[in-house]
Amino acid sequence: MSKTLVAHEQPIAKIFSDDYVFRIPGYQRPYAWGTEQAGELLDDLTTFMQAAGGPVEDMPPYFLGSIVLIKEEATPDADVIDGQQRLTTLTVLLAAIRASVDAKNAEEVTPLIYEKGSAIRGTKDRFRLTLRERDSDFFQKYIQKEDGVGKLLKLTDELTDSQTNIRANASLYMQRLAKLPEADRLSLAQFAVTRCYLVVVATPDLDSAYRIFSVLNSRGLDLAPTDILKAEVIGGIPAAQRDTYTKKWEDAEEDLGREPFTELFSHIRMVYRRLKPKGTLIKEFKEHVTEFKHPAQFIDQVLLPMAKAFQEIVDASYESTAHAETVNEHLKWLNRLEFNDWVPPALAFAIRYGQDPDAMVAFFRDLERLAYALLIQKSGINDRIERFSQLTNAIANGANLYEQKSPLQLSPAEQFKVYAQLDGPFYDTFAARARTTILLRLDTLLSGGGAKYDYQTVTAEHVLPQTPPAGSKWLTWFPDMNDRLQSVHKLGNLALLTRKKNSAASNYEFDKKKQSYFAHGGVSPFVLTTQVLGKNEWTPVIVAARQKELLAILEKHWQLQNRINPQGAAAQP
Repeated sequence: MSKTLVAHEQPIAKIFSDDYVFRIPGYQRPYAWGTEQAGELLDDLTTFMQAAGGPVEDMPPYFLGSIVLIKEEATPDADVIDGQQRLTTLTVLLAAIRASVDAKNAEEVTPLIYEKGSAIRGTKDRFRLTLRERDSDFFQKYIQKEDGVGKLLKLTDELTDSQTNIRANASLYMQRLAKLPEADRLSLAQFAVTRCYLVVVATPDLDSAYRIFSVLNSRGLDLAPTDILKAEVIGGIPAAQRDTYTKKWEDAEEDLGREPFTELFSHIRMVYRRLKPKGTLIKEFKEHVTEFKHPAQFIDQVLLPMAKAFQEIVDASYESTAHAETVNEHLKWLNRLEFNDWVPPALAFAIRYGQDPDAMVAFFRDLERLAYALLIQKSGINDRIERFSQLTNAIANGANLYEQKSPLQLSPAEQFKVYAQLDGPFYDTFAARARTTILLRLDTLLSGGGAKYDYQTVTAEHVLPQTPPAGSKWLTWFPDMNDRLQSVHKLGNLALLTRKKNSAASNYEFDKKKQSYFAHGGVSPFVLTTQVLGKNEWTPVIVAARQKELLAILEKHWQLQNRINPQGAAAQP
């Protein structure tokens, strides 16, 4: 019976021997180390050797890290889960050393790179390391074969990114080795092969290998859960169609970008799961995404349509014959939120009704309302997941999303709470990001939707200062402390700036504050701030009137019933 895990400390001579035949699975990322990482590896080796001094055989061992493999003990065949970059770069270094020493010594390096086949024995060349299919022939021809490096440095063909990295690193090593005496090159080869070690962690199955890798690699995962899922999906497709579906998968990943692509899988999981996750993405994907059991169907009917819809959602780039601009406006403001729990129901709806612009505009209008209501009510992550999961479930079941009891709609009590939060000490109620997002949404409503907000810094600022200085005009307008406390943090007393807060400027007199702090060249890009610039004085009456005006705009946009008490009964006029 196979052991679950085997770990050995092995010298490079053992790593690149008949004990291991390394293969980089197709679901791995391409080779990505550039000259910076490759140069650091060589610098580390030479610096260590110089510090150790003396004969190579007397030098202490040098630890190069760990690699994680899927490997049975009885066979040398090993899929590399973690360690592709190190193994590939070490092979490039060995090839460069072989190309830099005399023929006799070069012959001793070759067996570390590949075992030559024999016509008499009827065997083929066996390479110690085989890269992904897209790069394996290139690597064999230009790195692993004896005359390859020389040909590679003269190559002018258009190369993939990974091939470009391989050529750049080979060139770097050849240049660096050319500066060393022959004896030092041989010492480097001897040290790398006999005194450098890797810890080899081997396990017989993919899931346990991934768990081990996740623990060992504290610098961030090179291998994502999507790579594991890709291995299973592509592996389940007939060989004749495998290249076609691999390209479909990789094109979708490239179009979205690696991180958003991984994020998409979390959202797909939620579209099907419709509950707070309780297991790993891989486990729940297999359990709940029904099409996953049919690989080609999963790619064609789930992954590719979801990827297209997700791209439109995150880029606010929905296209249709009607309402596209309005839908994208709602999407733009949804994407400004500090959470993305709203994405699964958005995906579920877009997949079903994306061709119906009337349905899309109604849904995303109300989804924005719901998401901002949860932000304003300060709903926790569990409450948000629960609400959006209910909504996803309602979409899947074809429920009427516009009846009062629908999870898309706000109850009277929720509407009241949202209104109360907005009408309270707004500045103190919300953290900076939430505060700014709500104010920007309000500002674009004031502008009629035409304003663009691409500024690096946007902050909310009090008009009436929190601590007005003695003798200032502020105290003439707000002589009563209670009036000041009632007004200072209100929505009606806030403006937006494209700069960081300045505590000194906050206490300027009103005219100076408008000219030197609120405006640039006498104007502001924000309607909220332009309103302030148009005032000659700032009194409790002005703040109260502005508060009423701004609340009315949000009340209308988010359909809030401010005359409902928290228990849901109609309030008396």
